[in-house]
Amino acid sequence: MKLYHGSNTKIDSINLAMCRPYKDFGTGFYLTDMKEQAERMAVRVSKIYGGTPVLNIFDIQDDFRMLRDIKIKDFGELTTEEWARFVMNNRNRFFDDISNELCNHDNKYDIVVGPVADDNMALLFRQYENEMIDFSTLMKGMIYKKTSSQYSFHTEKSIRLLRKVDSK
Repeated sequence: MKLYHGSNTKIDSINLAMCRPYKDFGTGFYLTDMKEQAERMAVRVSKIYGGTPVLNIFDIQDDFRMLRDIKIKDFGELTTEEWARFVMNNRNRFFDDISNELCNHDNKYDIVVGPVADDNMALLFRQYENEMIDFSTLMKGMIYKKTSSQYSFHTEKSIRLLRKVDSK
């Protein structure tokens, strides 16, 4: 299976220490199975940080979900209440219930797969956190949002499953 990472730099080796915290699924290296999504991200990152858009292409064995020594949280393609709480907890700098299964601040999951919380969803999350809307309204707002996919890798063990194919 091919996975893509859009950036402003060619990535030959993945350094988890360089990954930003408080992302959708926690601190990790994020990829997608959608080439166009990664290409758009590469353009966006280049505009923000400078440089040239680079599409980094990786390969992972198709049956990686079956590996026994890798802990995977897979939300599928749909936004759900469980997914929303997981994303909000990981984005929240003050969330301290680290042992909670709906949090990955401690990298309890080697790999997390699921929808991207785009800017529209982030707005819904902020409205909920600021008590402008209730959770029911948040969930209703998510129903109509088109999502894209992301695969996040949080441990060295999971990074070793990725094989660099190319950079374009």
